[in-house]
Amino acid sequence: MAITVLLDDQPFAGGDTGRPVGKIVCVGRNYADHAAELNNPVPTEPILFIKPATALANISPYFSIPLDQGECHIETEIALLIGSEIARATDYQAQMAIAGIGIGLDLTLRERQSELKAKGLPWEKAKAFDGSCPISGFISPADDEDWENLDIRLERNHAVQQAGNSGQMLTPILPLMGHITAHFTLMPGDIVLTGTPAGVGPLSPGDELTLGLGSAAGDMALQTEVVAKVP
Repeated sequence: MAITVLLDDQPFAGGDTGRPVGKIVCVGRNYADHAAELNNPVPTEPILFIKPATALANISPYFSIPLDQGECHIETEIALLIGSEIARATDYQAQMAIAGIGIGLDLTLRERQSELKAKGLPWEKAKAFDGSCPISGFISPADDEDWENLDIRLERNHAVQQAGNSGQMLTPILPLMGHITAHFTLMPGDIVLTGTPAGVGPLSPGDELTLGLGSAAGDMALQTEVVAKVP
């Protein structure tokens, strides 16, 4: 079930807003260190895939993972909330269309993904299942937001597991938006996940997570817990 997406603690999409929660456009291997840790080649252009709105779930106070489909890996990402329709966007148009910055998780059934990749098949069964995109609320970007200096961080059970900065992205955020919108239009209520730094790994019920985002607009910090998905 789609959730209500919040911007500055106010409903922006879903629920009774009259604006539907849209698609989630995701980017694979946008950090070289993440490509290396999975023994994948570094792409020459962004790898794009889409999760449906039904993949969204509230990121806190807890989110659930399936236990009957092999390991479920966490990939922590800077998330962008789209506020206006854009197609074939310039850097300036992309910047103006970003209504909010937040934290998103690209939950991945790693064994299933490996099986699909080996057969040359799409990844949706491994990455687009219900609840595969826990999402935080969003904060409005600062007028002088530095899109190449956003920090993202994950601590699992009080140990740092992922720490990255948007300056490490192979395709920076604004050119990435241009690449995405060269292929399909982004609409208000859509979300873009911009890729994950190294440190992905399996989750277990009972894991305690602390997630952080640093931007010119302010810092975001939240805590959550992993629970087992009820069949």
